[in-house]
Amino acid sequence: MQYLWMVLAGAGILAADQLTKFLVVENISLFSQLEAIPGLFHLTYVQNTGAAFSALQGMQWLFVAIFALFTVGVIWEFSGKRLPFTTLERWCIVAVYAGGLGNVIDRVRLGYVVDMIAVDFIDFPVFNVADCFITCGCILLMIHLVFFNRQFWKEEKK
Repeated sequence: MQYLWMVLAGAGILAADQLTKFLVVENISLFSQLEAIPGLFHLTYVQNTGAAFSALQGMQWLFVAIFALFTVGVIWEFSGKRLPFTTLERWCIVAVYAGGLGNVIDRVRLGYVVDMIAVDFIDFPVFNVADCFITCGCILLMIHLVFFNRQFWKEEKK
């Protein structure tokens, strides 16, 4: 039953990502801005053919291949429970996977990822909802693995 909730949450993350991208494409012209919270962030429409900070521009096949390998790992983990992940860590994996799927859908369908959130208080690349889930899921997963899941790092005694 727990996995059903995870699948539903992942579907919700994917839906939120795709809906926000659709709304931006339909309502904001390319490279224009819509002030959201002055001094904090604004919405814009950017077509990103790379990864974070526009790295690896035009390497869509590489991103899809990496995601395919990640998919194999997720299926392995969730079907066989091979690693001692906690429930929280599995939720983090769901967030990262759903965000990654949202970006892969863009890459395959459009040839680029739709980005729209631009922060005003620091110089930071434009990002999207999927990126938020990927980043927050990864950070929380790493913190929890390093500081709270000692079982994950123990070697099995034979």
